[in-house]
Amino acid sequence: MDAPQHEIVIVPRVGEPGRDELRQECYDVRIDVFHHEQQFPLDTEIDDLDSTATHILLRLLPSLKPVGTIRCTKHDNYYKLSRLAVLKDYRQYRFGRALVLALHDHVKRDAKQSGQHDSVTIKCHSQIPVKAFYAKFGYSPEGEEFDEEGAPHQLMVARLSSSD
Repeated sequence: MDAPQHEIVIVPRVGEPGRDELRQECYDVRIDVFHHEQQFPLDTEIDDLDSTATHILLRLLPSLKPVGTIRCTKHDNYYKLSRLAVLKDYRQYRFGRALVLALHDHVKRDAKQSGQHDSVTIKCHSQIPVKAFYAKFGYSPEGEEFDEEGAPHQLMVARLSSSD
């Protein structure tokens, strides 16, 4: 099944025009998926990392309807992939894959700009049912499963060449 026309937008950085509106569209997708569909508490959906994180938005064209999002945060020696969400009606179009690849491209660009020219580490806390999804992108499980917000999760880690 062919995916509908869409675009992937890197939400502008802190202080840049359009950030608040586009970031809110990311929040709306996350709240729909994580709170309404998966029943995670609403008060845990927006956290202190959101204010400085890089948000990536996938929206349909020409309507600009937001249907997917992913978040990237930068830490001392790794990046973290989090809050990957695609609206239920659009999951068959492999938009999750498109968002992960967009995040990987962002991380590689950022690493190069930061003077990091060898490899980069990306971590994520995967819900157990989607571990195989992340494995397709080179993520490997590390450590024991753990509880996060009442659901079992697994730390998944990928090491990517920043020169690709």
